[in-house]
Amino acid sequence: MTINAHFATPTRITLGDIDLEVFEAGRENRGNPIVLCHGWPEHAYAWRHQMPALAAAGYHVIVPNQRGYGNSSRPSAVEDYDIAHLTGDLAALLDHFGYEAATFVGHDWGANVVWSMALLHPDRVARIINLALPYQPRTPVPWIAWMESVFGPDNYFVHFNRQPGVADAVLDANTDRFLRNLFRKNVPPAPPEPGMMMIDLATSTAPSGDPVMPDEDLAVFIAVFKETGFTGSINWYRNMDRNWHILADVDPIVRQPTLMIYGALDMIPPSETLADFVPNVDVRTLDCGHWIQQEKPDETTQAMLDWLAVRQAA
Repeated sequence: MTINAHFATPTRITLGDIDLEVFEAGRENRGNPIVLCHGWPEHAYAWRHQMPALAAAGYHVIVPNQRGYGNSSRPSAVEDYDIAHLTGDLAALLDHFGYEAATFVGHDWGANVVWSMALLHPDRVARIINLALPYQPRTPVPWIAWMESVFGPDNYFVHFNRQPGVADAVLDANTDRFLRNLFRKNVPPAPPEPGMMMIDLATSTAPSGDPVMPDEDLAVFIAVFKETGFTGSINWYRNMDRNWHILADVDPIVRQPTLMIYGALDMIPPSETLADFVPNVDVRTLDCGHWIQQEKPDETTQAMLDWLAVRQAA
């Protein structure tokens, strides 16, 4: 599909047995890479507000559609979406551009990949900026069993794993409504209700709050997922237990300088143990919900640039 004309033109890069669709800005800033990693269910386009400003500040901005998304490869095997593959793609992307290390930025699931990148490929990560999802300490039992015991069988993480294909079909059949209902801001706080959250969003005719973005931007996300479907991206969730085993013997401490940006209205709460696992962390909280860099684009970009300026000067 055609992305908004104001956004970068992508390059399809072959990395071993997969291709990644990669958007860039500031190619002239060779030697100062920053890699932006989107969440679920998103696209590189989620970073449209940050790319020009980071390039203007002297960064070579590299924004992949990660495997399962956009025009990147969508392997059929579920295990091809485990954390070893996802972080391996980012390491291979650095190799492609000839970089030993980069600053990595992640939002939502992208933040989880960046945390894991720091654990599995620590020498490739110079600095971290993560949005929305704090570091998740290892649970005593594999993730899905733990989540089922805490949140019940209707939790969407659990449902994605226990009933493969069911949610995929519902989201594929209701792409427009699902994304229009999901990308909301100023949602009144309310206690969680029982039910299958993502399926409920795909079928609801009464969304809460206000749209995160104009229709012309939302149309980009809708068109992409109508073309690709959701299965590749949901397969990330279906590897959570496999990831638990992959990370079993890995040093759990993230030692890189890190900025953690929370949304004050996000359903994901701040971590009370973040500094225990990420000792070199600074924290910012913005007055927004989950879609931080799209809800508060100017504030997010400025927080990133201010922190990077201090950390690079140190």
